[in-house]
Amino acid sequence: MSTRHLYLARHGAADAFGNLTDIGRRQMGLLGERLAGLPVDTVWHSPLPRAAASAHELARHLRNAPVAEAAELIDHVPYVPRPAETPPSWAGFFDGYDDAEAASGQELADALVARFTKSPEMTGTRRDTHEVLVTHAYQIAWLVRHALDAPPSRWLGLNSANAALTVIDHRTGLPPTLVMFNDMSHLPADLRWTGFPDGMRP
Repeated sequence: MSTRHLYLARHGAADAFGNLTDIGRRQMGLLGERLAGLPVDTVWHSPLPRAAASAHELARHLRNAPVAEAAELIDHVPYVPRPAETPPSWAGFFDGYDDAEAASGQELADALVARFTKSPEMTGTRRDTHEVLVTHAYQIAWLVRHALDAPPSRWLGLNSANAALTVIDHRTGLPPTLVMFNDMSHLPADLRWTGFPDGMRP
């Protein structure tokens, strides 16, 4: 049985204009070094500049892995919860989202799952595949929620630091396997937890 290995990474640290910073480049280079021994088939990235630059920085450390844009990885709110599902601390965040915006976000989220969660056999491949997805915190949260078969609103609160690694495996006939989530062991202490809410970190 072949396995589709997805290596999900949030883009490196970016400035207020959405461009990758020197810190972000260092973070993604270290992640690239961590993944360098894997037979990566493709590095996919969100269309946004910070993700595209992150993907190219990471790919410098891989063995001829092609880098390609995937529209489904764009930063967006994947699911707007109903009032009863919304924690009080998130309530103001969703103010102003109308039904059309919520439907558009859900459509993108469905497309993300449809494209990247099929097993190799379902895509006509009989070998293991290895894909790196350089994207955004909400998209990683949505794919983790999907892997755990959790309620749609459960993407809330699943955050990822810049250049942190999440790994999900997909096989035919089996539930997805969440191998790791938000792992930063490839980063030195001064490069960890960027892009994460403030607070004490272990």
